[in-house]
Amino acid sequence: MLTHQRRFLPSTSALAAFDSVAKLGSFSAAANELALTQGAISRQIGLLEDQLGVRLFERTNRGVELTPIGKTYAKGIGQALATIRTLSLEAMATRDDTHLRLAILPTFGTRWLMPRIPDFLAKNPSIIIDFATRIGQFEFEGSGIDAAIHIGEPNWPGTDSQFLMHEMVVPVCSPTFLTQNPVRRAEDLLSKPLFDMASRPRAWDHWFESLGISEGRGGGMRFEQFSNVVQACVAGLGIALVPTFLIEPELSGGQLVRAWDHETKSASAYYLVRPLSKMAYQPASKFANWIIEEARAFSGHPASSS
Repeated sequence: MLTHQRRFLPSTSALAAFDSVAKLGSFSAAANELALTQGAISRQIGLLEDQLGVRLFERTNRGVELTPIGKTYAKGIGQALATIRTLSLEAMATRDDTHLRLAILPTFGTRWLMPRIPDFLAKNPSIIIDFATRIGQFEFEGSGIDAAIHIGEPNWPGTDSQFLMHEMVVPVCSPTFLTQNPVRRAEDLLSKPLFDMASRPRAWDHWFESLGISEGRGGGMRFEQFSNVVQACVAGLGIALVPTFLIEPELSGGQLVRAWDHETKSASAYYLVRPLSKMAYQPASKFANWIIEEARAFSGHPASSS
């Protein structure tokens, strides 16, 4: 009996993938929304169709389209998932004010935030922090996350963004790479392999513009995580434009050197982001007040809100 019942209870992962593809009409768009690979989305849909014994989508040259059965199923599943999210939020709202679920950027969290966290905990001994790693914007609803550290612009829908700090960026590479690929003037960088960061899509354009250089440049590798782009530089694969305060160990240790000694303020900045529904949640409010002061002290000037 239990096995028979389970057939009619697909996994929430499969249902979330189905709901996203149904709304967006694309496996790749659903993968971006759910921070999964396109292959993972495809597998979840395949498993769901196998479990139900019906086709939910028709694959076309333009993407995917819901079958008649899929359209009916999508309407009901969308409503059911919305109900689950609402009930989950209501349940979470009843918890005591002791836990803070914080989304952090990997390298910023490791190199800047973690050394300072003991101070926050000493001042707020009753608060327990649960850390989650997130890169880029995500859906706060249903995630259980109370606040996030974000690099970019304060344009996150449904949230409050509080400015933390700007960052100064400089082009760096390995000493061996620079010896083999000498840079005698800033324009020489245009012909070198330049790495791009997903969170800073126009960083190089902004850097060249600050020097009055408007010539185009060739393409280069693109990285999602800061730690990977730093390792690629250390390995001698090319040049990256990175925040100076996050690569102090590599610069002081000689693993990285400046490819050209020109720093500029990044077009992106760091923000503490909170969903509007969590603005009154005390652990998140206490953390916001603390980190804004920490960022102000680190930057040497008052922080402002955005």
